Amino acid sequence: MTSIAVVPGSFDPVTLGHIDVIGRASGLFDQLHVVVVHNPDKKALLPIAQRVALIEKALGHAGITGVTVTSWSVGLLVDYCVEVGAKVLVKGVRSPADVSYETPMAIVNRNLAEIETVFLMPDPAHGHVSSSLVRQVARLGGDISPYVPQVVKDFIDSNGLPD
Repeated sequence: MTSIAVVPGSFDPVTLGHIDVIGRASGLFDQLHVVVVHNPDKKALLPIAQRVALIEKALGHAGITGVTVTSWSVGLLVDYCVEVGAKVLVKGVRSPADVSYETPMAIVNRNLAEIETVFLMPDPAHGHVSSSLVRQVARLGGDISPYVPQVVKDFIDSNGLPD
C-alpha cells in the first residue's frame, strides 16, 4: 500500500520551519503533497501562485525532491485528500497553543473522511518562527534571512511587501 500524506498551510511566506517539516515528512511517506490553502480569515501577503512557486524553489534548493506542490481553494481540505488518495494530514506544531488550535480540526477531518492528522515538531532552531512574524519583521525593515529560505528573502527584497 502506498502511503500518501498532505502538508497544508497558507505558507505566506514559506519559512525554514515549513521546509524542515516538509523535508522530514517527505521521508515518512511514499508520496507527499504540499497544499497552499486559501484562508479567508487571513489577509494574504503573496498571491497563491507565488507561494506555490516559492515553495517549489525552496524545496529544490534544499534538495527535497518528489514532493507535489499545489493549491486548493474549493471545498474542504479533506476533499483534496480524498481526491489524491491521502489518508494523513501532516501539521507542523510549534507549541501547545498550536496543538490546541489543530486538535478540533484533526477530529473533524477524521470524522468527515477518516483522515488522520500527524503532528510534527519543527527543528528547535525554527520553533519560534511563524509566517506572521516574518511578515512583521520584513515590513519593519528587519533581516528575515534567519527565518526564510534564500529564495523567499530574495523575492521580498526584490519586490517589497504589499501594503
